[in-house]
Formats: sequence, C-alpha cells, structure tokens
Amino acid sequence: MKRKIFFMSTKNEDSWQQLLAKPDNQWETGYSAKALAYCWEKAAGFPKDILSTFKNSKINLFKNVELLFAFPEYKVALYGGNRDSQNDIYVVAKSNHKLISIMVEGKVREPFGEVTIEWEKDCSTNSGKPKRLSFLLKKLNLNYSQVQQIRYQLLHRAVSAILEAQRIEAKNALILIHSFSQTDEHFDDFAKFVKLFGLPAKVNSITGPYKIQSEGIDLYFGWSRGDKYYLTV
Repeated sequence: MKRKIFFMSTKNEDSWQQLLAKPDNQWETGYSAKALAYCWEKAAGFPKDILSTFKNSKINLFKNVELLFAFPEYKVALYGGNRDSQNDIYVVAKSNHKLISIMVEGKVREPFGEVTIEWEKDCSTNSGKPKRLSFLLKKLNLNYSQVQQIRYQLLHRAVSAILEAQRIEAKNALILIHSFSQTDEHFDDFAKFVKLFGLPAKVNSITGPYKIQSEGIDLYFGWSRGDKYYLTV
C-alpha cells in the first residue's frame, strides 16, 4: 500500500476545498467540510470546543494535549479494495510525553454512510470488500454479527486512527467526531458503535480506553459539538 509522504501547508480556509474528494459538491455553507476548515484554521491549533471536550473527559491523557501536526483530507490506505479512507483531519498530538493519533470526522446533518450490511450487499469475491471487512474487524477485535447494523464509515475511521498510531509508534488513538449539529444529529449511530467496546458515548467528552491488546493500542472515542457560528461562513 503506497503512502503519501509529502504535504503542502494550507494557505487559508478556502485552500481546504481543493483537497476534498469532490471539491465542487462538498464545499457549501452549512455543511461540515467548510465549517470544519474555518473552525480549525481560525484556531491555529485545537479549537476551543475540542479543548473543552478534552477537559470534560477528566482523562489524564487529555489534560494537556498539544497539537503537533494536522493534515486535512488525510488518506489512509486499507487492505482490500481500491479506495483509501479519506479522513477529514488527521492530527498528531502529544500529551505527557505520549503521542496520540487522532482522526477527526466533521459532521452537521450528514450520516456516517451506510450500515455495514447494506455496504456489503454488492460484496462479491472479486470486489475486495470481504478482505477489507475482515481486515477492519480483526483490527478492532470485532466479529461480523456485531457490526451488521453499525455505520461502515465508523469502522474504517477508527482503524485509520489505529494504523497511523502504529506508524508513528504511538500507544494511543482517538476517533473524534466534531459535529456542528446543535442537536447532535446521528449521535445515536456513534453511541451504538462505541457500545460495541463496552463504553458509554458522551456528547462533549472522550470515553475510553478500549485496549486493543493485539495491536498494543489504547483506543478512545470522542464527540465534540462545534460552534454554530461556523455554519454561517
């Protein structure tokens, strides 16, 4: 699997548009791509709502988190199939001398894609999907019966965080939903996913860790409600 190793810095909020999979369709006021770009560029680090979410978690690892690098629209190659997992933002962070791999998924009203059983419907032995799903389940210590009604996007975003944690030899990974929905739309899908790991999902907080012994990774899950102002820019 080839990895991109050269990155260009963003010039401003609007420079994020050309990094999108569909620049002409995904860049609209009131939607997550644009809200996320304006929020994070303005912060020049972790946005205040993310910092508040870290603080609310009362987890030592997230007490003094420092953002080291952030990569918008970051692609992670996954085994099986031809499509990478294109994450909204990949953050390399540090806290108490420990590295944290963070995959940020921006949302407003958008769902987390299809449930796994629907995604798998056109799954043939030649599609690569059986290998992809088997790979994801192995990384997360889950089985197929557990994920049939789980949104597929959540599986590969979480695995992206794990893979990049392994790449930088971090022992901690976080899948973080930065939702600008003021009613926390689709939080129930996220909570259902987190429940698979025996953890309660909370709005504006981090939960975990779930110890993935086979990978040597502590996996965390977070949901942060973004400032509604960014739905107007």
